[in-house]
Formats: sequence, C-alpha cells, structure tokens
Amino acid sequence: MEKKIVIRENTAEYMQQLRSWTEEVKDTGLEEMAAFFRARLDGYEEHMSLWSRAYKYMGTLVPEQVEKLLDLGCGTGLELDEILQKRPKLEVTGIDLSEDMLGRLSAKHPQVHTIRADYFRYDFGKEAYDMAVSFESLHHFKPQKKLELYRKIYDTLKNGGIFIEADYIACCEDEEKLLMELCVSKREKEGIGEDVFVHFDTPLTAEHEMELLENAGFSRVEMIECIDGAVFIRAEKEIL
Repeated sequence: MEKKIVIRENTAEYMQQLRSWTEEVKDTGLEEMAAFFRARLDGYEEHMSLWSRAYKYMGTLVPEQVEKLLDLGCGTGLELDEILQKRPKLEVTGIDLSEDMLGRLSAKHPQVHTIRADYFRYDFGKEAYDMAVSFESLHHFKPQKKLELYRKIYDTLKNGGIFIEADYIACCEDEEKLLMELCVSKREKEGIGEDVFVHFDTPLTAEHEMELLENAGFSRVEMIECIDGAVFIRAEKEIL
C-alpha cells in the first residue's frame, strides 16, 4: 500500500493563521538573502535543530554506490553532519551564498569542497555527480527560476543519478498564491528586482514542485516523506 503523506494537519486553521500573519508583515521590509543569514549566524544551528529528525533521515538516503555528492544551499552543513557520519569517505561539494556559513562547515568537515556562489549562475559541470541534495533552501524562488535550477541539477547528475529535495512545501494552492502575491507586492513596493535574492518564503504545492522536476527531465519523481514540516521529494535521472 502506498504511504499517505500529510503535509499539514488542520489546513483550514493553518490558513486562517497564515492570513493573519501576512496582514501583520505586509509593510515590513524584505531582507537580502546573504545579509539575512549573516545577521543570524550565531543562532542558526539552534534554530535549525527543530528539523533534527529530518536531518537524520536525510543521512539515510544516500545509496552505497554514490561516490560524489553536491549539496545546494549547504549552510553550516547540518545535513552533511548526518550524511558524513554514515559515509565519511564520500566526496562532497557544498555551495552556498554565505561565506560565514561555509567557514563553519569547513571547520567541522575540512574534507568538503566548498564554493561560495549563486547556485543559479554557477556551472556545476556535466554529469559530474552521482547525487544532489538540498535542505530547506529552495522555497524562496519563483517556478521559472526553480525550473532553470532543476535543469542544471539534472544536467550535472550522471545517468541514474538522484536528487533529494527536503523543503517547505505549500499545503494547498491558496497558501502558494497568498505568499507568492505578497512577495511580489513587497518587491514592487520596495523597488527590489527579481535578480536580488530575498529571504521570503514562496513555497509551491507538492504537485507543482514535482511537475517542475518532471519538466526538467527527471523520469521518476515522488514525495517520500514529511518530517516536522520538511517534505522530502526524490527525483531520478533515467539511465540512458
């Protein structure tokens, strides 16, 4: 029997709370992405410990045959703590906008190759990795931007490669639309262009997220788990 994955209990109550929250923050300013994390660096790992069970689960998802792994938006490496505990000899590349976070990652795992860059612009290379992962990093971008990135991830994976995305997923289309429209409104009000990364959540529904991955070329896309709000989606690159 196929496992039923529930993204959000009590959707109606949650949406009521979310609408109240959007009214409260509609006039607050947006923060540029790197600056947001730089200002919160010291409390970052404590805050993200809310997803400790999800990080541990991520550590179980790397098959033995994987030799080279790419982590997009790796931050201080909380998912890599779990992955490398199980696979200490794995060859890992981590990419992130924050130099400070990468510094903390390198202090823990000096063997990880770190890259400070915008993963939308950085060239990952063709068929360079067996697997790619991302944890709570991709829910700040519009669908077209995501599609561009998913195509890059597809291209950098070897045949039979796997992409695991663990992220904030909208419980329904109403949530997706509400947050996307608010972000657009804030950008217009503050004169912030789409080329500037801001820290504001614009999650897609699971259906729309998986549709983008399929449109990027992945042959098998499935939602495999939801742990403390982190939804895990697995996408495979077909063996040609």
